[in-house]
Amino acid sequence: MTFAITQNCCTDAACVAVCPVNCIHPAPGERDFGTTETLYIDPGACIDCGACADACPVDAVHPVAELTPAQQPYAGINAAYFEGTGEPASGAGAGVDHGPNFHAWGAPSFDRVLPADFAPLRVAIVGTGPAGMYAAEDLLLHTRSEVTLVDRLPAPGGLIRYGVAPDHPATKRIGETFARFHTHPRVRLHLGLDVGTHITADELAAHHDAVIYAVGAASDRRLGIPGEDLPGSIAATTFVAWYNAHPEVAPDAVDLSSDRVVVVGNGNVALDVARILVSDPDSLAGTAIAGHALEELRRSKVREVVLLGRRGPEHAACTGTELLALKNLPGVDLVVDDHDARIGTAIDVAGAAGAAGAAHKAGLFQDVPREAVDWSAPPRAAGGRRRIVFRFHSEPLALHGDGHLRAVRVTSGAGEARGAGEAGEREIPAGLALRAIGYRGVPQAGLPFDEESGTVPHEGGRVTGRPGTYVVGWIKRGPSGGIGTNRRCAAETVGTLLADAVAGRLPAPTGGARAFRRLARRRR
Repeated sequence: MTFAITQNCCTDAACVAVCPVNCIHPAPGERDFGTTETLYIDPGACIDCGACADACPVDAVHPVAELTPAQQPYAGINAAYFEGTGEPASGAGAGVDHGPNFHAWGAPSFDRVLPADFAPLRVAIVGTGPAGMYAAEDLLLHTRSEVTLVDRLPAPGGLIRYGVAPDHPATKRIGETFARFHTHPRVRLHLGLDVGTHITADELAAHHDAVIYAVGAASDRRLGIPGEDLPGSIAATTFVAWYNAHPEVAPDAVDLSSDRVVVVGNGNVALDVARILVSDPDSLAGTAIAGHALEELRRSKVREVVLLGRRGPEHAACTGTELLALKNLPGVDLVVDDHDARIGTAIDVAGAAGAAGAAHKAGLFQDVPREAVDWSAPPRAAGGRRRIVFRFHSEPLALHGDGHLRAVRVTSGAGEARGAGEAGEREIPAGLALRAIGYRGVPQAGLPFDEESGTVPHEGGRVTGRPGTYVVGWIKRGPSGGIGTNRRCAAETVGTLLADAVAGRLPAPTGGARAFRRLARRRR
């Protein structure tokens, strides 16, 4: 019996470190590490020891023999990764002659340490999401540093707490891994403390040897089309914060009295909001969903969610693992709007590729019904079911409504029956539109900011022109990469910080830890 990695994989590679036969790839240092949707277990090399399952922080590793029907495709996905990739068979890696339980490791590297006689550093980390906590973990495990965690919100966790969908409890579970550091003897946690409102960046820096900003990307990208600010048009980030009880989003921020919702985008966030909108509220009742959101979902009149993508199914922004999960949603039908000939062609070509096409985005739609949707008719699904419609090769042009959204004008495919509007356009009636086209960083008080990229300018994590100040996560690299990407990002930033400390490039603090705690209590 072998193991397989399933949907919730966070790619932080904790499993790789404990595998005795190096059967999990791509591993750190390999060409594809950090670029694949998940990590994969080689079924020809796995020895069924279960070490990876024990180490996985998000419960994504399971024995193949115990996979549920919905998880069964992952056995093939894991195996398919090793077909034609050129990866060596892990147990006997690259022809090295040694026992079956060992493999050739690279030379050990200790690139994030301080000399033994170096005085402990006091480091402040602004933000308690994955990026900030990976940085804290590095400092606490590799050095004798004292860490001050600062978060403007009343609960720690960042996007783990306020961004992961409530029906993904396994993904949220990685928060437990980070939470063990909240009570570490060398950690002080300050919640409800906003840098820029309660204290300045200079005051924070004056009490610490270094400051790491891990504030993420707190805003959303705009569509830039007419009608975007109509009531009924909101950011998907607002919707996600609403169902996760974010304290800055009002309980009545979302109205689900419309029978159709248009979601602009088809990435993982778009799939999250679509899934929540059409899920049976009873299935969400046992999750961490906000009470006000569950009540609104019970009253919801939504019967159909349209996912709008400007490119074809082969370029869908979601991961294949999330799409697979959507296909197994009880009581929900998936439909591809067959309004453009390129859509069916892309799906059929990918489907005909067989095993190779299984990992291709378009190939995952091979068994999804296609139909030319009549947008002039009310949303329909047999037997009281709800449905999600994927509409590819179509982008929003304007939002229409008199005081409230009533329709989304989009581009149409060749030969599609036209609705109101010019040739090549049509209207999709909807009372709610959610833009899910990405997050965006916002300027941080006292720090430089690049408006074009929405990030803080830096070199290896070191903030440009501000000695002793560093960035990590999305505010550093932009809103890309999953949870595990932050581990590598934090390693780079912490490495830069420690190198600066050894080189004497950190400004000396003028205040101590006790003085900062008093300051925080007064200002909060």
